[in-house]
Amino acid sequence: MHIDRPKSQRRSLATLAGGLRAYRTPPPPGRWPKLQATCYKGAASHGRGALMRFPMAFPVRACALVGRFMDSRVAESVNALLPHLEDLKVQVLVSDDATFAGEVHGVIRVPESEIGKRADLVIAIGGDGTLLYAAGLVARERVPLLGINRGRLGFLTDVLPQDMIPCVDDALAGRLQADERPLLAACLYKVDGTTAEGLALNDVVLQKLTTGRMLDFETRVNGQYVNTHAGDGIIVSSATGSTAYALSCGGPIIEPHLDVVVMAPICPHTLSDRPIVVSGRSLIEVELLEYPETRAEVTCDGRILGCIEAGERLQVKTASERITLLHPPGHDYYELLRSKLHWGRGSVER
Repeated sequence: MHIDRPKSQRRSLATLAGGLRAYRTPPPPGRWPKLQATCYKGAASHGRGALMRFPMAFPVRACALVGRFMDSRVAESVNALLPHLEDLKVQVLVSDDATFAGEVHGVIRVPESEIGKRADLVIAIGGDGTLLYAAGLVARERVPLLGINRGRLGFLTDVLPQDMIPCVDDALAGRLQADERPLLAACLYKVDGTTAEGLALNDVVLQKLTTGRMLDFETRVNGQYVNTHAGDGIIVSSATGSTAYALSCGGPIIEPHLDVVVMAPICPHTLSDRPIVVSGRSLIEVELLEYPETRAEVTCDGRILGCIEAGERLQVKTASERITLLHPPGHDYYELLRSKLHWGRGSVER
């Protein structure tokens, strides 16, 4: 039976058919396919930071390993993974200054600055600090990250050692969930006119140095004065970093796909100086004020961006760059929170 559809509906069906044909077309070799994000567990429908699933296999020809390879726990995982990747004919890249506990074969040493350009996948073996370091290597290259947890908490490195081989196989076959996370861009403006720039996945922190004295500093959001603070510093955290340093300063836990930023004072002198949450589209400015023996520094995910003195400014905003984390199928953020923060111990698990 023939159904005469309106022209607008015929055009929509034709567009859908074209999209399905494009879906079946294999992706170009050497890179992960770019997909439109879909709404997942409340993630924004316009795709910012949404969880995605890769729909088909694709060739991963080079995989980079990042970690403290001298650590016995990391070495155990590396020794199990290297022969497996060799059997799959996948090149394994490591930094040219990486050191191993014993002799290793089948790795290609490259300058650390080249890892993001040459790898199709980066596997970080260790704790969250290792994954943050790996994120800094590939932040501008859109290379996905898979975290194998050989550390303590593991909010970001959520693959257990016993699940490493099947998860790596799933990553190589494109069967893992891809989770885009925004980065923070920090710019430090010095009194001599120079600047220093950095990216952070978790947080940008202004904190005092060795002196025991407090810092005095002002904060502004989009040019509007917020407060004059006295304390040990301030954390500007992404939603991803809300379970890191900011959490220990009384900050809230934020679902990682919300487009917001946390400003959390560190040990404020005034108890009413509490963390606040602002739009992820905000421009945050922190200016260090004159105070005797004032010494402070700025870090991005623990990496030193530079020292800051009285009269100098720090600007933080959401960067255009993003990081793609890979999760096992069925990844559940709230189950992760329950596990890592020991929620509900002694109660019945639902």
